[in-house]
Amino acid sequence: MVQQIIDLVKEELPVFQMSLVLTGDVKTDLVLVDIVNGFCTVGVGNLSHVFAFLDSHHPDIPEPPYPSHYIAGTDEAKPVPPLQWLENKANVTLRRKDCIDGFLRSVEKDGSNVFINWVQSNQIKAILVVGMCTDICVLDFVCATLSTRNGGFLVPLEDVIVYSRGCATFDIPIEVANTFKDVVGHPQNLGVSPLPTPRCNSHRTSPIPESPSTQESLSRSLEAIGFWG
Repeated sequence: MVQQIIDLVKEELPVFQMSLVLTGDVKTDLVLVDIVNGFCTVGVGNLSHVFAFLDSHHPDIPEPPYPSHYIAGTDEAKPVPPLQWLENKANVTLRRKDCIDGFLRSVEKDGSNVFINWVQSNQIKAILVVGMCTDICVLDFVCATLSTRNGGFLVPLEDVIVYSRGCATFDIPIEVANTFKDVVGHPQNLGVSPLPTPRCNSHRTSPIPESPSTQESLSRSLEAIGFWG
């Protein structure tokens, strides 16, 4: 039944596969979502600016339904070692967040939005998104960004591209998940094919197959898109 629903959704969504080549013709910059030590355990080619979200939580403020994680000030909330150089680069904007939607947590008390300001001040026409978890924080950020762009509040942004080989999701083994009352394994480990990760622009959505959720594969992906350690 579950597979039938997924097949139906795939049939109705405007999804198809396509490759992506970054060129200097379109102003494209990079967005990193929660590539912190707790989730994972240089140089920039055509990507001249980077916006990096870092999951960081106060120990006394829960985030149901998730358990306590990535407490501010701990090693878990720091960027992974290969990316810690980002903290000292002038062209990198770091934004700590305490919820799954980085776009929402970019809002300041005066109503301004740090991410929107970043896009507009750098005149960015396309963003390349990588990070974790694909179907939680990455998904929420991309959906909010697309909605804002479609509403005309993110000019000149046109394309929001999710590079799925640079994304990963949780991978609790089924045998471990089954030992806890309120824990479930990821659908892809239950024999259910997950929906493809989208590349989104004004007219279409295109998936690239997701790779295993390991720090090694993520590092290789960053190298492939113009990053190196």
